[in-house]
Amino acid sequence: MFPSQTKVVESVIQDILHVTEEITQLKHVDTILDKILYESRRITAADAGSIYLCENDELHFSYIHNDTLFNENDVYKQIYTSYSVPVNEYSIVGYAAMTGQPLTIDNAYDIPKSEPYTFNNFFDDQSGYHTVSILTVPLKSFQNHIVGVMQLINSKDSFGAIVPFDPEIIKYIPLFTNSAASVIERGLMTRELVLRMARLSKMRDPAETGAHVKRVAAFSAEIYHQWASNRNIEKSEIKHRKDLIRMAGMLHDVGKVSIPDNILRKPGKFTLNEFEIMKWHTIHGAALFSNSTSELDIICRNIALHHHQRWDGKGYPGKVDEEHLSEITELCTTPLSGEDIPIEARITTLADVLDALGTKRIYKSPWPDEKILEFIFAEKGKQFDPEVVDAFMQILDTIWAIRQKFIDVEEN
Repeated sequence: MFPSQTKVVESVIQDILHVTEEITQLKHVDTILDKILYESRRITAADAGSIYLCENDELHFSYIHNDTLFNENDVYKQIYTSYSVPVNEYSIVGYAAMTGQPLTIDNAYDIPKSEPYTFNNFFDDQSGYHTVSILTVPLKSFQNHIVGVMQLINSKDSFGAIVPFDPEIIKYIPLFTNSAASVIERGLMTRELVLRMARLSKMRDPAETGAHVKRVAAFSAEIYHQWASNRNIEKSEIKHRKDLIRMAGMLHDVGKVSIPDNILRKPGKFTLNEFEIMKWHTIHGAALFSNSTSELDIICRNIALHHHQRWDGKGYPGKVDEEHLSEITELCTTPLSGEDIPIEARITTLADVLDALGTKRIYKSPWPDEKILEFIFAEKGKQFDPEVVDAFMQILDTIWAIRQKFIDVEEN
């Protein structure tokens, strides 16, 4: 190996080690996938890529990037596309998962007929994109467990021309993907723990389904992304806070475990006294995250406590002493309004109402989309932060894609 090549390899290895350390700081699995895909594309000069996660002998499409078709700074609905392929030799990603070995293809449309796998050109036909070079890498943990498959597409040279993936770089990609697979496993375990906490509410409240909390969390994360982009907030800050909001959003109603069954499971409207009792779920939920300096716990507390506040000050529980949540004995009547409400709570307020209106309940049918949009727009500046409504309206196609991806079983 020539000295110049040695320097390149050393640089790649140092880069991989640095990025590996960065991804270990992330919490939500979607944010982890985003970072892994971005850094893998950067290292290999890939224009596009996707990640599939393995579950029950199937690969589930989980994340996508494509610099040609959409800007990485934008909110785009393709992330929430829902489909899967079996782990077998007939697809490229299935073959990589089955063999546990990377697969390099220089021309997707010229794969030898002797190979068992074929290129599925459905995405190219639908989008107008043209796939040429492909690097498909199994995401294998240190315990040799296949977590998923990453597929990188169209490596480019310094002039922007599509070229085959560099064999020298390919050699070192497993250094990153093996570490990445372990981080993904940790992210999946963290998400499962959060969902288990959310299921405590489901055991008490039939409306609190796993799909509901996933939708509210995803709505909140993407609305925040657009809101923050509109304000020209730094990309790194957007990604960091979006990660925390997505995680915390799943626990917005965890305080419902403290509400009596006769109220929580009531199929109709509450009496005034019942409604006063229901309001306490905000206090009790927030108390679970009190006395903590963790940024995630702070955002969880803000969302649990304030997601029923209103922009106009007519929500609940109003202003409270957040340092002594467990000691509060009566609800506050002093309003909290406008930008005094944390932004993550203002966003989750809209996300929660959006999902409640669009979901079937014992006492109501789901509202049609037109009626939901009319209501949200009518409540702009009343129940909802005007800027949050504007951000929501800018990403409607993503909102509907989220709703389609996370469907309750009983809603099918």
